[in-house]
Amino acid sequence: MTRTNTDAGTAGRAPRRSDADARAAGRAPRTNADARAADHAHVFHSWSAQAQTEPMPVAGASGAYFWDHEGNRYLDFSSQLVYTNIGHQHPRVVAAIQEQAGQLCTVAPSFAVDIRSEAARLIAEHTPGDLDRIFFTTGGAEAVEHAVRMARLHTGRHKVLSAYRSYHGATSTAIHLTGDPRRWPSDTGAAGVVHFWGPYAYRSSFHATDERQECERALRHLEETIVGEGPGTIAAVLLEPVVGTAGVLVPPDGYLAGVRALCDRYGIVFVLDEVMVGFGRTGRWFAADHWGVVPDLLTFAKGVNSGYVPLGGVAIGERIAATFADRPYPGGLTYSGHPLACAAAVATIETMRAERVVEHAADLGARVLGPGLRELANRHPSIGEVRGLGAFWALELVADRTTREPLVPYAATGEAAAPMGRVAGACKERGLWPFIHMNRIHVAPPCNLTESEAKEGLAILDEALEVADAEAR
Repeated sequence: MTRTNTDAGTAGRAPRRSDADARAAGRAPRTNADARAADHAHVFHSWSAQAQTEPMPVAGASGAYFWDHEGNRYLDFSSQLVYTNIGHQHPRVVAAIQEQAGQLCTVAPSFAVDIRSEAARLIAEHTPGDLDRIFFTTGGAEAVEHAVRMARLHTGRHKVLSAYRSYHGATSTAIHLTGDPRRWPSDTGAAGVVHFWGPYAYRSSFHATDERQECERALRHLEETIVGEGPGTIAAVLLEPVVGTAGVLVPPDGYLAGVRALCDRYGIVFVLDEVMVGFGRTGRWFAADHWGVVPDLLTFAKGVNSGYVPLGGVAIGERIAATFADRPYPGGLTYSGHPLACAAAVATIETMRAERVVEHAADLGARVLGPGLRELANRHPSIGEVRGLGAFWALELVADRTTREPLVPYAATGEAAAPMGRVAGACKERGLWPFIHMNRIHVAPPCNLTESEAKEGLAILDEALEVADAEAR
């Protein structure tokens, strides 16, 4: 049965305006059907067949919860698209946006603006090593586009290597760099991108029997790819330090350091895509910090301001920055370093420090989420593997634990993907909004999720996984 919360004063709910007030102001429809009808009239949705999409109406949100127009409330175990790292509607960030709007809503990127400078300073304080110059974008895909452009201009080379198990965005270069099936409809095979296999011990491409072998063989494969493509043609190697949507894959110890060494050996720019895993998601400010690795370029977005106003960017190391000291960088964006977005970033970073959100995410993962998910694996035969860090985990669901056959086939659609749809439906019926991708449930709640909220979500997963168990053999 769907969990319903009709008390507007209950924690996790914001007081709602009356329907008459809302309609007079041209605001939220009073029913879910109204909201869907208004959406269908003019909104064109991403990654969707337009006639088949049925978007969930959202009337409001607070903390780790959001709700629809009929009072049904959901615990957000997806952080939307893994970006509300400090939850919905944090009052300190909302107030900062409002204050900035009263002072200066917008100004072109060419001007020096205090709030933009302060956002860049705070980001640079937390990036690894010498990544002290910040080029602002409005999102992660643009950040990847510009990081690749910088690497190509710096080296005078064109090719970029990226992993098959990856997602880097949906703009032209970024979608070619993406490895997962979302690339297929747009891949022309002519963007200077070469894909390779990264480490994934549970489904090893290298017939490894342990993490050490997986690391060694994955690095050997990458070096053979570099040599085969011609090191003098390769501008950059681009990696997610912890693979995000393509699996929440935590690399074996030594892998990122090995990639860094290969890039140094062949004069290749090392780019880390921290769009999803930066700003506390894995229990460190940046995932690279777990392994002490410093890339030449680092892309970020999402958690930098919890997605409250679109913002992304590239953190640039000294060597790359020097290339453009007296040579103009040929790129820019109208809304680069938008004041409202930068105000949200400043408030978010200050809030994360004041409330020790990064430390909390690490503790939550080590003490509650990790052990809780592993306990679910002990009870549910449909769980093949549990993996993750901080507030970023995945349950890999299988039809057979012995053979490790996925619960649904790779890139399944339609009826073939229906078992995962039924698992997702079981979560939503019980008041949990999950992140489902292929045969996996990703657990990516806000990094400041409370222990009681985490346990509430785990209890719902426990019930929903009975549906997956019934689908397994």
